[in-house]
Amino acid sequence: MVRWRAEHEKTGYEHRTPVTAEAVAVLEEARRKTLESGDAPVLPAPRSTSKCVSAERVRIWWHRGQTRAGLEPKRGRGWHSLRRKFASDLMDQPLKLLSQLGGWKTPHTVLECYQRADEGQLRTALDNRRRVGG
Repeated sequence: MVRWRAEHEKTGYEHRTPVTAEAVAVLEEARRKTLESGDAPVLPAPRSTSKCVSAERVRIWWHRGQTRAGLEPKRGRGWHSLRRKFASDLMDQPLKLLSQLGGWKTPHTVLECYQRADEGQLRTALDNRRRVGG
């Protein structure tokens, strides 16, 4: 489980989220690299491993990764685009469950800001519709 502390969340919403075995392995590897345990940040500041990396540094890392991946910079691509993808990929899950997994305080936030159906999902919904007389 990951515990999201209220003081670090812009909504002040403290919650816990289960993680996959793959995510646990990545987090454990990150922990080994920092040589810290317990409450040490997973992404420590470069010069102070007891502090979290700054938002500005993370933006720099994001842009470097985007460049290394050969992706053209695109407006709207960033950490929130990953949350939108998560919400959209799990669109077939119950909304309450998805809200808890994503750490959204209310399902309204998911519906208004995060879920976006792609063309494939829209076509599947049309193909699976109940037909009159059939």
